[in-house]
Amino acid sequence: MAVVEITVENRVATLLLNRPEAMNSVDPEMRGLLHQAWDRIRTDSDIWVVVVTGAGERAFCTGSDLKKTLPVSASPAEQLFGDAQLGSLIANLQTDKPLIAAINGYAMGGGLELALACDIRICSDNAQFALSEVKVGSMPGAGGSIRLPRYIGRSDAMMMLLTGDRVDAAEAYRTGLVSKVYAPVDLLPAAQALAHKIAGNAPLSVRAVKRMVSQGQDMPLSHAIDVERYTFGLLYGSEDRLEGRQAFAEKRPPKFKGR
Repeated sequence: MAVVEITVENRVATLLLNRPEAMNSVDPEMRGLLHQAWDRIRTDSDIWVVVVTGAGERAFCTGSDLKKTLPVSASPAEQLFGDAQLGSLIANLQTDKPLIAAINGYAMGGGLELALACDIRICSDNAQFALSEVKVGSMPGAGGSIRLPRYIGRSDAMMMLLTGDRVDAAEAYRTGLVSKVYAPVDLLPAAQALAHKIAGNAPLSVRAVKRMVSQGQDMPLSHAIDVERYTFGLLYGSEDRLEGRQAFAEKRPPKFKGR
């Protein structure tokens, strides 16, 4: 059985991290398969929305498998500019398609960084979260120290980052790290229902919104609003926009094609 599995149904892909015996930690084989998965997600026209989750109920992902991950031998320059940068768990993950993290248990280190790279995070009520790198003389290296303060605020983020302590599902919900909390048995169905709901919308519009949110937060407000108006104009004459308006007038579900 593959350690990374992708299934696609009605334009929704479910990506399963499948090493439950190792708390879905990432060994070199899984890392390579994840890079291939991100490439497929970005280029496969049959995939409109993605749910990322872990096998079992104990763990979403606990980051790198330290028992199987060798020390990095590449120079700092190679790590930043060369092929060695692909050692990052989320290398090549850049996509305008929405990503939903269904966090079923432990999300630690690189596992939490993977969840932070997703657009929506929901979790089971037994979930635990941590960026504990400072406890072992390191620091987050896949966006954790950058994304976390942007998503939950500086003080709560610094509490997690500087102590390395775990937070539970209730605290994650309080800080906004996750949007909803479910019983373990309900988590994946809820994530897939959410994904199918998003996949029922016009795909070009959905991707434009994601890109605008992602890029707009780094722009001055006036510039971001100008770019938003420009992006709105790009969608104005699309086939899907015309179909959406016609379907609304005819009181029927729209049939979007991504054109």
